[in-house]
Amino acid sequence: MIHLKTLPELRLMRESAQLVSKTLGLLAKEIKPGATTNHLDKLAGEYIRDNGGEPAFLGMYGFPKNLCISPNAEVVHGIPNDTPLKEGDILSVDCGVFMNGFYGDHAYSFEVGEVAPEVQKLLQVTKESLYKGIEQCVRGKRIGDISYAIQQHCEKHGYGVVRELVGHGLGRKMHEDPQVPNYGRKGSGKVIKDGIAIAIEPMVNMGTEKVKFHDDGWTVTSLDMSPSAHFEHDVCVIAGKPVLLSTYKYIYEALGIVSDEEDRFTLDF
Repeated sequence: MIHLKTLPELRLMRESAQLVSKTLGLLAKEIKPGATTNHLDKLAGEYIRDNGGEPAFLGMYGFPKNLCISPNAEVVHGIPNDTPLKEGDILSVDCGVFMNGFYGDHAYSFEVGEVAPEVQKLLQVTKESLYKGIEQCVRGKRIGDISYAIQQHCEKHGYGVVRELVGHGLGRKMHEDPQVPNYGRKGSGKVIKDGIAIAIEPMVNMGTEKVKFHDDGWTVTSLDMSPSAHFEHDVCVIAGKPVLLSTYKYIYEALGIVSDEEDRFTLDF
């Protein structure tokens, strides 16, 4: 069952999502060769608590850390550790916050130092596909329209779109209906209505779409160990149009990136 949110509830959700966004912005300054993912995890946990939230992932389904941090061929759910980051790595950082009774859940794939051009392209195309999906999050369309847009954009570049892991509804629970796959058919799935709130999160491999689930019960890698990218935004629908609850602006401020990609999905409500 899809739980449609009121405007006051969406405002509270935006506060949770924006704390995730600010946390990712803080971490953007720290992601460099020699840093460890345990260091990033500690910073995130402290920052979230200092700003009135709780790290949502810690203890959820037994997960042992504040962040899911997944380098290189890891798709999602990587466990932070003491291995130093290396020049040329890529790093998906997925962060969750629980605050004011609602969850925020938001991710970005970072470059560590200088990254190979073909890996940069994977990140670029995956992020582009996220916005292609958000464009379809319109009243009267269906979830499959989001899925199809993401799949088509990534596959035309020859990338593998992961099937086993999907986006999801978001609200008072971290994972609500509907599921939001990154592949599918136009016109399929649940109808999109005002008040829906979902986490759209393309997970895209440079090689095969197939993945391997590891024995630690969490880590997922591409089956061929090719690099994998992951971007995620929290999105709602207000007056028929997609509106971002999360933002990458804090990341971009930290990294000196100028972008207007979010402008058309921004609304003061």
